[in-house]
Amino acid sequence: MDAQFWDERYRSRDQLFSGAPNGVLVTEVTDLPPGHALDVGCGEGGDARWLARRGWRVTGVDISPVALRRAAAGGTDVADRVTWTPLDLTRTAPPAGAFDLVSAQYFPLPRQPDHTALRGLLDAVAPGGTLLVASHDLADLPPQRESDLDPHDFYQPDDIARLLDRDWTILVDETRPRTAPAPAGTPHTHDTVLRARRLR
Repeated sequence: MDAQFWDERYRSRDQLFSGAPNGVLVTEVTDLPPGHALDVGCGEGGDARWLARRGWRVTGVDISPVALRRAAAGGTDVADRVTWTPLDLTRTAPPAGAFDLVSAQYFPLPRQPDHTALRGLLDAVAPGGTLLVASHDLADLPPQRESDLDPHDFYQPDDIARLLDRDWTILVDETRPRTAPAPAGTPHTHDTVLRARRLR
């Protein structure tokens, strides 16, 4: 799932996603005071634009240049509040301690034995900041996979929760119904959600 994979997927349609912010993000972040947010796997920019319009300064990162170009084109009204940045988290960590919110909505981060990429993501959260991770509930998936990708090869929110140490407090770690219908042709009816605050 490299840049070429995602570029080809974005090119396969004029618009891959709805452009609306993810429901988990809206539910969990609406009451937070605006600060500096990192939108991980920002895609075409729906979440980043929503955050920026609510007063956040946003760094939207994605491995796909095609997605980033679309995100920038669709966010001219918030161009002064959003920076669109190419980033492969398996190769480069975001700046440490720089973000009041790190949001990863349905982001496929591959598991690693040493958790290097994940730890880089966790380190990006500033003291007092929030980590928000949402994924599709694996229980919704059919028993037979339709591709070579195994969802168990990627971190799930509860995996991340188990890796958090005493520097964190977990506020939400649960499975819940989706707030919006699943994309056409997909079986996802529930989300798994982790929200945690870095203490120090």
